[in-house]
Amino acid sequence: MSHPLALCLTLLLSLTGLSALAAQVQYYPLPPGSGPHDVAPASDGRVWYTAQRQGVLGRLDPQTGQTEQVPLGSGSAPHGVIVDSQGAAWVTDSGLNALVRVSAEGLEVTRFPLPAHAANANLNTAVFDHQGRLWFTGQNGIYGRLDPATQVVETWSAPLGRGPYGIAVTPDGTVWYASLAASHIARIEPSSGAATVVQPPTADQGARRIWSDSQGNLWVSEWNSGQLSRYQPATQRWQSWPLPGERPRPYAVYVDQQDRVWLSDFTSNAILRFDPERERFERFPSDRANANVRQILGRSGELWGAESGTDRLVVIRY
Repeated sequence: MSHPLALCLTLLLSLTGLSALAAQVQYYPLPPGSGPHDVAPASDGRVWYTAQRQGVLGRLDPQTGQTEQVPLGSGSAPHGVIVDSQGAAWVTDSGLNALVRVSAEGLEVTRFPLPAHAANANLNTAVFDHQGRLWFTGQNGIYGRLDPATQVVETWSAPLGRGPYGIAVTPDGTVWYASLAASHIARIEPSSGAATVVQPPTADQGARRIWSDSQGNLWVSEWNSGQLSRYQPATQRWQSWPLPGERPRPYAVYVDQQDRVWLSDFTSNAILRFDPERERFERFPSDRANANVRQILGRSGELWGAESGTDRLVVIRY
């Protein structure tokens, strides 16, 4: 399906009074009603996205603006998507209560249902560890693991109940998740699957998503507090920075190859970039109201977001 490209080249000024940042911002319209939730750029140049409202997985070719859609099954409500080393997409599908793999070539769909005792998990996000195992979260109080080699799915009950949301892996292979409803982060012991809770210093902060930098420091978007926080496991030290503006709502977080931190903020209708060295935020506002970017991911020189409120994908090339 082909769509016209909307191209916007802008000079974006730093909120902190630093020099202007030249960046190319480009928007890609998706089929109406897609409701894109998560986005995952692949190494072949194409970009996967979950069309949550339509129960399909989509793939965009940025060179042409064309999209193709893959139905995932009756009742599907795909949430997260990531890409494996073969270029295949892996989806956490809350409607199917299953993990779904879609091959890069042929778009073959393979489903991995959760065990019966993990019914209605409200699947959220996934990440691969260094052994190639897929770890995932479910907001209704579970987290789990799929070993693609054995196709065995295991789940565990979260220690503080409802809330597991974002999930990330550090350079040393440690898996961490963030709990939105229970306002904490947790480290998963890979052999036993047990989770150890780490409480942030800000109460009821609403830790939503989590990402690691190259040093193994964990960056957390705090939905309730409006903060970006960093946790250093080696020293157990926390540090927090309020987002600019009134009542910010940071949703997604991602750390790029230069260890700069990107966030999406619902209140300011913008994607933000944070420089940890200067402790400065830069703002990239959407050109449409209520963009509601729910997930951001990147590849070298590019930051991709899913504008769930406008049925578009956005890329910032920097």
